[in-house]
Amino acid sequence: MRLSDSIESFIKTMLNEESTEVELKRNELAEYFGCAPSQINYVLATRFSPDHGYLTESRRGGGGYIRIVRVVESGSRRLMYLVNERIGDSLGEEECMRLISQLKDQQIVTADEASLMAASVSTRALGIPVPDAMKNALRARMMKSMLMTVAARNRK
Repeated sequence: MRLSDSIESFIKTMLNEESTEVELKRNELAEYFGCAPSQINYVLATRFSPDHGYLTESRRGGGGYIRIVRVVESGSRRLMYLVNERIGDSLGEEECMRLISQLKDQQIVTADEASLMAASVSTRALGIPVPDAMKNALRARMMKSMLMTVAARNRK
């Protein structure tokens, strides 16, 4: 497991144990993992952003801290945010897979649904001789369509 994955897993475990908010000291966390504080910053920026369902707040200085808050939204609200604001006209495969993983982690879709969604937007499924820009546009439209279907199911 990569260091970034270990740090992410550690923070998510703390969030599960301590409800929806956790407060950490960047330097202590870096010391625990034997890495530079910038590595902690990288993990926070790439894996605990609003797009991932988290808000981070930090205070610098001797008594500085990092507060990570998991945004708790209903499934339908999260889906509507993704459809209307997050997913634009183009969506790369990696970003698409990350969104699907988040939906599964937040139990908005089942593991089986997530697998089907991932398969339908994969490079293998879109292995047609067209430019990547067209594939990414198709991926975005497919994701929006799938999310609208899930949102409609959740409203019933």
